[in-house]
Amino acid sequence: MSTKTIAIYYEHPDWFRPLFTELDRRGTPYVTLDARQHVYDPSETQPQYSVFFNRMSPSAYLRSETPAIFYTLGLLAHQESLGVRVVNGRQAFAMETSKALQLTHLQSLGLPYPRARVIHHPQSVMQAAQGLRFPVVVKANIGGSGAGIVRYDKPADLEQAMAAGEIGLGVDGTALVQEFVPARNGHITRVETLGGKFLYAINVYTNGDSFNLCPADICQTTEGVALVRAACALDAPKSGMRVEGCMPPASVVDAVERMVQTAGIDVGGIEYMVDDRDGQIVYYDINALSNFVADAPRVVGFDPFARLADYLEAEAQANSPAAPALQHPAREEARVPAISWAGAPTAFAGDGQ
Repeated sequence: MSTKTIAIYYEHPDWFRPLFTELDRRGTPYVTLDARQHVYDPSETQPQYSVFFNRMSPSAYLRSETPAIFYTLGLLAHQESLGVRVVNGRQAFAMETSKALQLTHLQSLGLPYPRARVIHHPQSVMQAAQGLRFPVVVKANIGGSGAGIVRYDKPADLEQAMAAGEIGLGVDGTALVQEFVPARNGHITRVETLGGKFLYAINVYTNGDSFNLCPADICQTTEGVALVRAACALDAPKSGMRVEGCMPPASVVDAVERMVQTAGIDVGGIEYMVDDRDGQIVYYDINALSNFVADAPRVVGFDPFARLADYLEAEAQANSPAAPALQHPAREEARVPAISWAGAPTAFAGDGQ
């Protein structure tokens, strides 16, 4: 295998087809590595790839692929030991697979988040809930796609669930007990980043019945226009969610960029909301696996997969100094270009507050 090759390590069979399609269109050399059947040799000493792009999903346990989550940590450490440029490497993946670690990261940056306690035994849940405002949610430490989150409206409900043995801690035996935050104006905001910088943001409106806010599953714009799903066109459920492009306040963009840069997240999304109880912005989810919004050109005015392909090509070139430059006449700059919001096809929501 040429060391000029981009390797894309993934688990979900559908989410990354748009990226594969874009790289195929360009003729960019890459290989796909299916995490479900992957094997590596710790004794190898020579890198096989110029870039190793980690696309492993923490929600793999929902598809009976729990072992692959923990396998990936060792694989990423091995690739990094060979000097391979790993996009979303071991530090980023550790953050992706621990909501407890995410809160510690937010705390270290002085950024607000919903009050929470971390537990590793179901019988600790009432102790953890003391001093928290109800409703609370019990949230699996390793989640993904809103899985492993249960809401309890009052202490008696939580106590009853504990007595009945219904408190789930997730695949690593750890969970958060966290205040449920009512979102002002009925939406959360997801900010996507690329190369540690702001890429775009969307407001996601839900009916409040689901914690699954996967942006690739969203069905329509706020004007009711159906969106074409690029990632999960065949199997995504009709979610009833609505979406609109937006531009967050500069302070949020700065906070998000600090979050991903200090967490080693090269490609990722941060979710936040405005707490309707007091008007404070709270950050509650750090994602190193970004499924770009469905029908992105209509929603945010450009194709993020093209920007991602630009980024991967640039990283491959930077880590293959002997390789000739990749030539794309329509793309003189391979790094992520500045985004202009003027003339985008969707009405943006200003600060979204």
